[in-house]
Formats: sequence, C-alpha cells, structure tokens
Amino acid sequence: MTIELNQISTLFLALALLTLGTMLVRKVGFLQKFCIPAPVVGGLLFAFLATILKYFDLLSFTLDTSLQNLFMLTFFTTVGLGASFRLIRLGGKLLMIYWAACGFLALAQNAIGVSMSYIFGLHPLIGMMAGAVSMEGGHGGATAYGETLESLGIDSALSIGIAAATFGLVAGGLIGGPIVKYLINKYDLKSTEVEHEEAYSVESLEKPINTDNFLTQTLLITLCIAGGTFIGDLFSSATGFVMPGYVGAMFVAVIVRNIVDRVKEDAVHMTSINLIGDVSLGIFLSMALMSIKLWEVADLALPLLLIVFVQVIFVALFAIFILFRLLGKDYDAAVMIAGFAGHSLGATPNAMANMAAVTGRYGPSRKAFLIVPIVGAFLIDVVSMPIIITTINIFN
Repeated sequence: MTIELNQISTLFLALALLTLGTMLVRKVGFLQKFCIPAPVVGGLLFAFLATILKYFDLLSFTLDTSLQNLFMLTFFTTVGLGASFRLIRLGGKLLMIYWAACGFLALAQNAIGVSMSYIFGLHPLIGMMAGAVSMEGGHGGATAYGETLESLGIDSALSIGIAAATFGLVAGGLIGGPIVKYLINKYDLKSTEVEHEEAYSVESLEKPINTDNFLTQTLLITLCIAGGTFIGDLFSSATGFVMPGYVGAMFVAVIVRNIVDRVKEDAVHMTSINLIGDVSLGIFLSMALMSIKLWEVADLALPLLLIVFVQVIFVALFAIFILFRLLGKDYDAAVMIAGFAGHSLGATPNAMANMAAVTGRYGPSRKAFLIVPIVGAFLIDVVSMPIIITTINIFN
C-alpha cells in the first residue's frame, strides 16, 4: 500500500514533525543536553518509521516536497537581509580564518576519499564522491558532480554521492551540539553578547511585530528571491556554470539590506525577518530529512560507510583541536564550530540549525551567525570548486 501526499499534505507533515521534534527536544533530557536540532529529531523519526514500514512491505509514502526549495530560498534571503555592512565589518580576521579553514577542509576531504578508495580497491573518483563533493558540497554538489562523473564513465557516481551526502547531512546535524557542549564545559565559555548590546541599538529598539512591518518584510523577501532567481538564471546561461538559487537570493538580499539602510534605517525589521527565517529553516530541514530514503542508502557497500565515518571523525578532530583555537577559543568560536560541523558535512542550513540550537541554550553569538552563512553559502565554493575540478582531471 502506498500513501501519496500532495504538496499541502507534505507541508502539513513537515510542520507536524517539526512540532513533534520541538516537543521531544524540550522533554527529552538527552536531546536538550546535546543541542540536537528539532527538525533533525522529527525528520529522522519519520525517515526511520518509513524505512521500517517499507522493509516489512506494510506501507510506503510518496511525498511532494516541491515547496522545500521555496523555504530554503526564504531562509537564505533572511540571512542576507541581516547582513548589514556595519555588522560585516565585525567579521574581519575571523572570517578570513574560517574561510581558509573551509578551503583546507575541502582539500583534506578529497584526500581522505581518494586515499581510502585505493584501500578498498575502488576507482579514486568514487572515493572523491564521498569527499568534498558530497561533504562540503551536500546534495547539490553530489548531484551536479555525480552526473558529470557518470558521463565520464564512472558508474553509480550519482547514487554514491547522494548516499554520502545523506549520511553527512545526518552526521552534521548530530555532532555539532555535542562538540560545542564539550568545548563550553571544558573552557567554561559564556556569551558576551550583552557587552556589545549598544552596537546593535537599532535592532534592539525595534517596534513589536505588526501587520504592516510583517507585510513589508515579506515584500522585501519575495523581491530578493525573485531578483536572486533571475540573476542566477542569467549567470548560468551566460557562463555555463550553475549558480544555486539560494546564493543569488542571499546576494541580492545583502545588497537590498544595505541600500534600504541608507534610505530608511529602520525599514528592515529584524524581529520579523528572524521569525520568518527560523520557521523557514525548520520546515526546510524537516522536509529534507523526512524524505530521506534510508533503504536505498542501506544497499550501498560498506567501504562508503567507512569513508564517510572517517570524514566525520576528521571534521570533529579538526574543529576541536585546530579551528577552535584559531578562532580564539571563546564562546563565539565554539558556536562557529557548531556551524562548521553542520556545513562541512552536509549543508549550510544544518549549520544554522546547529548554531540556533546552541545559542538557544547558551546565549547569542552574532559573529557566528554573520560569518558562518557568508562563508558556507558564498565563499566556500570559490575554493572548493577548483579543488574538485582538479581532482577530477587528475584521476579521470
């Protein structure tokens, strides 16, 4: 028996799972203790349930997740609208360090994937599909490069990349909280946001949410999404390279935010923007995780699982013992580590969910929410793409 859920029914299910995940995080001490994001909890519960039902030939689900992209675009647009240039200046040296670390990680992930492929007697490009392509690149990178490799004669490259990205997405959502909890406890870290409260006086003095300002923010968000989508399509047709829709939307949102600031400083109502962004992120992640087909991943060979496992261990060790120290060994650095664990193994929304879970318990960190999405959504592709393309050319 198959249950087919249309667009609205799938949206309802995603919201129901997000609500369930939120309730479980509040009530289950383990989940709260290790800052596991609510969308990860709800989405994975459904994915496991669907796998069990399908395994015993009892029931299967067909989900219409066509709205997932809209929520992803909305979320990244809200991130861009929060990127006032006065806040970007706070990124400075830390942003450059974080960016360089992500570039090094892309190189290391490819090295791990390729070297382990030789151990298991696989084609090196199969190993690369469990490297930076699907780890830092996520499902988008796995899809794009997987199709390219299959056209070059590497069979099952796409399936392997999608499977690796799936494991990475789950792992990135699970390890961020525990890593940061360890760092916070070991170094007795606390948020210092109160000390910088005056620097954000415009936002702190915002009026409460009402129909007028909420409608204005919705208008700004849809304007940025429309403009970003147009620019992305134009860029792709002109250059032949694919620009993800969320990159264009976030880029336009940054420009719109800083133009609007010059015209009317209080036009961007960050309370409304953050509310829309939080809800959009939760729904997007819930949809992404609940639609994972775990039974397809289970059919893959053991070597793939071991490669991804080594990638997860490497990210955790690199984050704790190297990147945390380079970023200053303070609370902001710890929150950035949560984000790093998320997007270095799967996707930037994972990073934001990890940081939201951590800051929701331990206190805010504006620097982390500024630096991580800018690098994860924009700058990482600048260094990872040449590394991936070079690897393909070396081993093709």
